[in-house]
Amino acid sequence: MAWIGDVVFDCRHPATLARFWAQVLDGYAVAPYDEAELARLRERGIDDPEDDPTVLVESDASPVRLWFQQVPEPRTVKNRVHLDLRCPDGDADAEARRLVALGATLADEQAHPDLLVLHDPEGNELCLLRG
Repeated sequence: MAWIGDVVFDCRHPATLARFWAQVLDGYAVAPYDEAELARLRERGIDDPEDDPTVLVESDASPVRLWFQQVPEPRTVKNRVHLDLRCPDGDADAEARRLVALGATLADEQAHPDLLVLHDPEGNELCLLRG
């Protein structure tokens, strides 16, 4: 039986999007860069982790990791897969304000009475469940 290991996001700037999602999700953080990883980047001509074409976001509490990989083309159509988020206190409106402050945009407040539709900083859809 298979299980989810990584959810992969194609994106223009992985470091920026990884930081956004690390702040969105409780208990998640951008994986630290040790000396071996920095050396691997330098071998590829990358001196700054900000320019890393692949950035990992992980949690000690969850086996599911988020992997952000750089692609040359922009997103042009609606996502075929998106994340539905829950907030612990059930206050989706307050959580939506927090996500907007982090760089999300509110796409559609009225699409469905049980959720809010937002976009991350690169336009990927996500839903915030009410209640």
